[in-house]
Amino acid sequence: MDQVKGNMEMLGSMQLTKDMAGMDAESKELLRNKEVLAVILQEVVAEYKGYSREEVMEFIEPDTVTDEKEVSPGRTNSKVVGDSAEFAALNEKVSYFDLAFRARNPDLSTETMRVSLHVDVEAQKTYRPGYPVEKRGIYYLARRLSAQLSLLTETTDYDQLEKCYSIWICREDIPQKMKYSVSVYEITNTEETSPCRIPKATYDLMTLVVIKLGDAVYNGKEEDEHYELLHFLSMIMYPHKEGFVEQVSRYIDFSGNQDLQKEVQRMSGLGESIYKEGKEKGWEEGKEEGKAEGKEEGREEGIQALILDNLEEKIPMEKILAKLQKRFHLTKEKAEAYYQKYTQEETPV
Repeated sequence: MDQVKGNMEMLGSMQLTKDMAGMDAESKELLRNKEVLAVILQEVVAEYKGYSREEVMEFIEPDTVTDEKEVSPGRTNSKVVGDSAEFAALNEKVSYFDLAFRARNPDLSTETMRVSLHVDVEAQKTYRPGYPVEKRGIYYLARRLSAQLSLLTETTDYDQLEKCYSIWICREDIPQKMKYSVSVYEITNTEETSPCRIPKATYDLMTLVVIKLGDAVYNGKEEDEHYELLHFLSMIMYPHKEGFVEQVSRYIDFSGNQDLQKEVQRMSGLGESIYKEGKEKGWEEGKEEGKAEGKEEGREEGIQALILDNLEEKIPMEKILAKLQKRFHLTKEKAEAYYQKYTQEETPV
């Protein structure tokens, strides 16, 4: 089984997306994890065919992962090389890549020379936003390609250009016949009258991948093309279902040490049961005192677990307070009181 080793940060991201309603900040946070990216890249990046997920993880350059690269003309390049002269189209609306990074191209790299792939991954809630997603994807590819060069001069070396991938994950508004499918668009040589063919690496510079999900339940078969990818995304890009931890462990192994195992148990046992009980059933008045006390104790444990987990992941206080208010139906003042209580308990004397 082709698994990668999971860590605390990965678990924290999965806890954040446990009940997400759509392609929001939590889903982008999840996609930042190399363990998730490895599953996606292994399936859709041609250069990574035949490599294990662990190897693909090693190809990703972690220091380049960002969601702050601008897409608009005259802007993207300033984020790459800091050339303020690229700020030309000042009146244009600014767009940002969801997640942009570089990864090693094993086909072209050598021991003495590193060649990269330039990748952006876009979490798109709807496949029908009012324009073809494919056109937007090609535009993003063009921007990522042009951003690799500084200002154009007579001495510009176009041989420096490296291949770009734009990967779009669409979740809703998928036509029935397109649900749970993968489309790949790339530059190809469709006609050649010369007896000599130009090497593919010369023009193979842009690939667009559109992954279309669909209903919350994926009923594909293991022999289906891209089954692993679609099965994996159907678990992590929707609210978690029963048996989530066991299912995702097929791809990410959390059994490496005792601390990880405790976190898995908390997420699949205590955290899930408290949250589900509190949100779906509530704490109805008039119940027997013993049951009410036990439920309130469990509720407070859940609040404590959420605060400590998010502190460990360095989530800002404002976001933690918002989660407390939403998940446990607290007032802002009550959420702040719980935050102060459990952060003080964790502060060393």
